[in-house]
Amino acid sequence: QVQLVESGGGSVQAGGSLRLACVASGTTYTYSRYCMAWFRQAPGKERERVASYNSVGGISYLKSVEGRFTISRDNAQTTLYLQMNSLKPEDTAVYSCAAQVRRDGGYCTFSSPTLTEYNYTGQGTQVTVSE
Repeated sequence: QVQLVESGGGSVQAGGSLRLACVASGTTYTYSRYCMAWFRQAPGKERERVASYNSVGGISYLKSVEGRFTISRDNAQTTLYLQMNSLKPEDTAVYSCAAQVRRDGGYCTFSSPTLTEYNYTGQGTQVTVSE
């Protein structure tokens, strides 16, 4: 069973930086085939996909974070990262990582924008950005 554990959240002032990490366990030999993504949800708002990274190097960002956030992955360490710079109060949310797996075990090349399409999700980490 795949488990995802996030870390790195916290409270920062606007303009600050945080680096989130998501460690996957139970998937050493297949992690590289997954599409991985970061989602966030703020109170009273819709959940949104912040960034995604498929198995062949394809990366996508939410428009509002482009140029400020960077997603990366270390397949050897089965870890997904999200470097967040120039944080704004509107970035405040619970951030969760998610893994999307192909049924045939092949390489995932399409990262869905919808969390329900992902097979595994972490418990989330809180990011709070103050003025």
